[in-house]
Amino acid sequence: MATNYRPVANIPFLGKVLEWVVEGQIQALLDETDYLDPFLSGFRPGYSTESALVAVYDDLCREKGRGSASLLVLLDLSAAFDTIDHAILLNRLAGLGVGGTALQWFRSYLSGRFQKVMLGDYGSVPWQLYHGVPQGSILSPLLFNIYMKLLGEVIRRCGLRNHQYTDDTQLYLSFSTNPGEAVAVLNRCLAKVMGWMRANKLKLNPDKTEVLLVGRSGFREGDLNLVMNGVVVRLRDKVRSLGVLLDPELSLEAQVTAVARSAFFQLWLIHQLRTYLENDCLATVTHALVTSRLDFCNMLYVGLPLKTVRILQLVQNRAARLLTGTGRYVHMTPVLHQLHWLPIEVRAQFRVLVMTYKALNGLGPGYLKERLRPYMSARPLRSAGEALLWEPSMKDIRRVSTRRRAFSAVAPNLWNALPREVRLAPSLFVFRHQAKTFLFKRYFNC
Repeated sequence: MATNYRPVANIPFLGKVLEWVVEGQIQALLDETDYLDPFLSGFRPGYSTESALVAVYDDLCREKGRGSASLLVLLDLSAAFDTIDHAILLNRLAGLGVGGTALQWFRSYLSGRFQKVMLGDYGSVPWQLYHGVPQGSILSPLLFNIYMKLLGEVIRRCGLRNHQYTDDTQLYLSFSTNPGEAVAVLNRCLAKVMGWMRANKLKLNPDKTEVLLVGRSGFREGDLNLVMNGVVVRLRDKVRSLGVLLDPELSLEAQVTAVARSAFFQLWLIHQLRTYLENDCLATVTHALVTSRLDFCNMLYVGLPLKTVRILQLVQNRAARLLTGTGRYVHMTPVLHQLHWLPIEVRAQFRVLVMTYKALNGLGPGYLKERLRPYMSARPLRSAGEALLWEPSMKDIRRVSTRRRAFSAVAPNLWNALPREVRLAPSLFVFRHQAKTFLFKRYFNC
């Protein structure tokens, strides 16, 4: 017996074309009014799971560098898309400025939907839906973002920071002393979040909600118990945040190990197909199944210890040997140069530079741009038009590990090392090409 009958909307082609047109108009209205929560990253141009994770990781890393502990709570929503109340959603749309015929269209779009369960040739009686947005449609993610807009404000009024990616909500609180008071604040916030969820017909799942204590491992677990709806939420030794495993020391060792294990398995499968594929097809499959895993959220790998990065570098080396037929004991630097591949650490630096360019030029999230300050000299200098960024001093960030890994410290350092013409590139396409060429030549001394 299945435990989850997740409905998928069967939408005709012309219906999806119409949704695509409406989605463009609503997205333009959202951009014009800046309606969505600034820390909501799902299904927004320029936003991604990686940008949300970088912001959370940067905050946690800097707080850890200051000697503070942080409680990170990952909230789990049950069937979030299926429980949206149509009346509340229509009120949200009206508050956005949608009215008249447009609002009537949305009312018609949401109402009159039916679902049934099909098993082979047998089907259940159709059941009319009075809640939820159709999963598999173009408009549903955008409507869900509009519906969840006020949640971030509820969390921040409690004094906590938050990040949301569709139905994944992360909230965190940092403290240096008195963990009991911090837990009390967090419990009050969770109570308000639960109240908001009930008022908006959403359901939190306390059993799947996870809590991670970052830093200050000297605190006793009994002092840090959180309560949601009468259920005590226990601390975890690691949590999965938007696909990335985080641990109390932010070492990412569990994440790197999991990625390497998965990538090595894919390489083993590809090796079985090597004799049946042409070289270009073999390269395509390798990039799709292996390189994509190495590149997922690889901005977080900047500044990791060499012993940790080496694990991923071994995966890349194995992939390079597979494509080129290189022997096991051959030095890999010339092979990577031949393939025009940047090594793992440099690939991560490249991603940081691309994200920095997007943030500075309005192509990325505002919450990352806020972490980047233009360099302003107290007196006129020739560097005034160099598009440099202010680099945090030792007084601002004392720990070396934080300076090497926090985005707000790493990004200015890498950015200022670029040639002036690269920093002032007229487009993202040009910047990517020039930045990769610069890093390639610097690493391979060519």
